[in-house]
Amino acid sequence: MSNVIESIEAAVAFIRSRYSITPAVGIVLGSGLGSFTGEMKTELEIPYSEIPHFPVSTVEGHSGKLIFGELGGKKVVAMAGRFHYYEGYSTTEVVFPIRVMKYLGIRTLLISNAAGGTNLSYKVGDLMIIRDHISMLTINPLLGKNEPALGTRFPDMSEPYSKVLIAKAKTIAADAGIEVREGVYSGVTGPTFETRAEYAMLRLLGGDAVGMSTVQEVIAAVHMGLPVFAISVITDIGIREEENTITHEEVLQAAKDAEPRLTHIFKTLVAQL
Repeated sequence: MSNVIESIEAAVAFIRSRYSITPAVGIVLGSGLGSFTGEMKTELEIPYSEIPHFPVSTVEGHSGKLIFGELGGKKVVAMAGRFHYYEGYSTTEVVFPIRVMKYLGIRTLLISNAAGGTNLSYKVGDLMIIRDHISMLTINPLLGKNEPALGTRFPDMSEPYSKVLIAKAKTIAADAGIEVREGVYSGVTGPTFETRAEYAMLRLLGGDAVGMSTVQEVIAAVHMGLPVFAISVITDIGIREEENTITHEEVLQAAKDAEPRLTHIFKTLVAQL
């Protein structure tokens, strides 16, 4: 058995020693979206630092714990804080929690993130349902020896984001009068925000938004056969004429302002699974 599988199973065994219920849905919360868990009926919180082989969040806006409980009538596990390649973690470490949640028994993965808009029609505060992504500008987490216990050597990525879940979410948003966009997410390594030329390039490549997370998590989930739904909060507009800069503090504030709308979509979607 490989070290990766052994590490996953050690983490799962520890978590199950603390929480024996199988969660149906895994949720990954992006920058500034940690208070989403206030909508959950929390049953247990486990700091990442206590879980064997788990990395620890180092970025403001990511609290760093697994939260188990109930949302929309379903048992869920939420990551309050995720890991990024730019923090110095390997891609294996970045996707480790996704694999652990799969081994815990989740059947669906929901992901949120804060992203910069490259589509000129977008504005700060928009919600963008991710229908596809561009992954070639970041590091693929499946590089190296394949683990057959996790998935096939060459996973198909023609539908990384579930069309069924996207359709449900769009109906939920329409019924609640919440405007949503639908677009392509470009994954980059960070941690620098993009130059003006890079934003323009990403737009030419077909990207509607850009961010430093999500893509690697989604690749790992698809590798294991997990259906994924993901949504971006547009926290800044990259392509712009005025001489302004982007700060992480502004990103966190924009995400916080959009949180009630995102929370409604996630909570209702979980209830319908």
